This record gives sequence, structure tokens and C-alpha cells, in this order.
Amino acid sequence: MSLIAPPNATNADGQPRKVGVELEFAGVGPIQAARLVEMTFGGHVEQHSAHRLTVTGTPWGHFHVELDSKYVHPDEQILDRIRASDGQPPGIGEHLRASVHSRTREWLGDMVAGLVPTEIVCPPIPWDELERLDELFVALRSHGAQGTDASLLYGFGLHLNPEIPSPRVESVLAHLRAYLILADWLRDEIVVDVTRDMLPHTQPFHSDYTRKVLAPDYHPSLKTLIDDYLLANPTRNRELDLLPLFSWLMPDHPNELLRETLVKPRPTYHYRLPNAALSDPEWGVVVEWNRWAEVERLAADPDRLAERGAAYREHLAQPTLSRWLDSLRHWMRH
Repeated sequence: MSLIAPPNATNADGQPRKVGVELEFAGVGPIQAARLVEMTFGGHVEQHSAHRLTVTGTPWGHFHVELDSKYVHPDEQILDRIRASDGQPPGIGEHLRASVHSRTREWLGDMVAGLVPTEIVCPPIPWDELERLDELFVALRSHGAQGTDASLLYGFGLHLNPEIPSPRVESVLAHLRAYLILADWLRDEIVVDVTRDMLPHTQPFHSDYTRKVLAPDYHPSLKTLIDDYLLANPTRNRELDLLPLFSWLMPDHPNELLRETLVKPRPTYHYRLPNAALSDPEWGVVVEWNRWAEVERLAADPDRLAERGAAYREHLAQPTLSRWLDSLRHWMRH
């Protein structure tokens, strides 16, 4: 399968757009996963703690590999307080407390490994090199990595973080509108895992917010767009999470949600919907990028966007999901 080119292949500075990728899985621990990254792309593995590693020196930068829970890693703030007091070197008691804290977190990580996923956070990669990541997915699969459908307990996902083509509010609004229109098609194509659908991480947008955003007279300023989003979606748990983007676009915005520790400001769309379908040998980053690219293609076509926005508003007035999906499937084939 070939990568679909986005309608805007460069960012606002004229540089090739990049995409961050995050993958969750079980069956392969962080140390082995980091070694597989090293074997596939080169670089050097650096281990920071029992369950957190970095692979440096790859063609694109650093890969971060860890168990995906903050509770299994040493708390650096606690360790910093232990290491020194009033500028004095730590004594034996401080060293002991640091050791106990680190070993306790390591023990907890050992206990929950298999329930808590291993996560690989890739560095931003040029969109036209994304297919290289599928080499890593093949290596993970061949070494026993398990994806979403391997267990009812596994709500694992693949996240894409495509760099925005433009920071202008008109561009952000167009991409949000395109996503809202195509969300049902994406869910149908992906066949979102039942466990992931029950968990809060990929909750859809409420129809009232969708109606508001798709209204033809909705022409917000950037602040209004952000305010409206936060009012309707005061959470990170959306299938398309715009909090990192809004935090980057308006760092002085007063809403505390945009300054939460887990909200990392960056000029990307944080797309969280795809399963981690590692059991399917035909699945990979290329498959999910190509689905996302349809959102970008719709966003870049104002006439088609307005036409399909009107059709979706009509569907919301008299909702019949099967008929709406039939329309979406027809549009995507033509």
C-alpha cells in the first residue's frame, strides 16, 4: 500500500510536514522493544530506569520506550528532593530513601507488566517516510507483540500526531469540520475495538458541539474556537484531541486544562482513534495515515466541505446512522 500524499505537504515555513506516532502493545517489554528499535533503525539504547528507555541517534531523533504508567517510574521531583537538601549533598538516609522509592516503582512495574502496555513514542518523521515505521511493526509482531484484539483487557491504540499545515484559525476549523464529518466513516473503517470504545480515551464529540462547529455562520476567532472547544470538551479524552494544539497556539490562554502536565504543547492534531491492530499483518502506519489523509483532503476542498457539512447537519436533524454511513462510503469511493 502506498502512502497518500496530503494536499499540503509542507508546513507554514515551507518545510516538509512531520508526523509523530505512538504505539501501545503487550507481549514485548520496554527493554526488548528498545532493542528492536535499535536493530531496525540503528542508534543506541539508553536505560533511564527499569521500565523507561530512549533510543538515541536514529535517522529521525530519539525514540522513547516505556511502560505506559507514571506509577511504575521513579518520580523525578521526589528524587530531586531526596538527592539534595538546602544545597547539601544527600546523606545515607537520603540515598536509602531514593533507593527504596526507585525499587518500589520497579517492583510495581514488574507486577503490572502485561496489563500496562509498553509504549513506543517515535520522533517526528517526515510524512513521506512513514512507511519505514512499518518495518518496526513487523519486527515487533515477529517477536510476539500483541495488539488491541489479543485480549478484552487490551484497550491499546495507535496515535498519529500530524504536524499542522497552517496555524491560521481557518485551517484549524476546516480540519476540525472535516474530522467531525468523517468520524463515523473512520470508526467504521477501523472497526474500533469494543474495549477501546468503552474506555474514555477515544470518546466522540457530542452532536450539539458538532452542530455548532458545522453551522455555516460559525466563523470564530482563534480564542473563540478554543473557548467553545473547552466548554464542550473539558477533557483530553476525545478521538481527536486538540488540547496540545490549542496549548501551543495560545500559550497564555487562562484555562488550566491547557497547562496540565499531560497536555504537551505541540503544533499537531492528536488523532487517537486507531486500534493497535498488530495481529493483522496487513496493518500498519501507512493504513492509518491514509485514512487520516482523507480528513486532510476534505479540509482542503472548501466546496466539498460545505456540501458534506450540510449533509451531516441534515443527518443530525434526523439521525439514521446506516444511511449516513452509506453516504460516507459512497463519497469515499467516488
